[in-house]
Amino acid sequence: MLIAGIRRRDKKVLYVNSLLCYFDEPETNPQGGGMDIKERVVGGVSILDLAGKVVLGEGDLQVKERIKDLLSDGQRRILLNLAEVTYIDSAGLGSLISGYTTVKREGGSLKLVNLTKRIQDLLAITKLITVFETFENEAEALSSFGA
Repeated sequence: MLIAGIRRRDKKVLYVNSLLCYFDEPETNPQGGGMDIKERVVGGVSILDLAGKVVLGEGDLQVKERIKDLLSDGQRRILLNLAEVTYIDSAGLGSLISGYTTVKREGGSLKLVNLTKRIQDLLAITKLITVFETFENEAEALSSFGA
């Protein structure tokens, strides 16, 4: 597989096996970009509140590592709150998929809550909306765990 990337004005251009793909550049965050993860536990469910960009080299590794840490601590019920996620790229999606499969393999469940319109559209286009359990609000999501 041949992959090459260049920039053109406000678009990121990616060539994959001679296919040309355009991606909008993420908006720059005046507070310095990056991603923040806050963790809390409600009714035995670990909730990770993600904020910022989940992108290659910034948030993707943080998400994977935090999920692995929760699993090593014995936590098998994980809820990702995406309300404050401003942008997610293919690496960010990969981290969600990796987290989902890792949790599933360990006998747990990982669910998503408070998806923005942009993230809902992205999951629909990639057909990942059929993989993840998603919820409009935290109360619904928590009750789905039987908490």
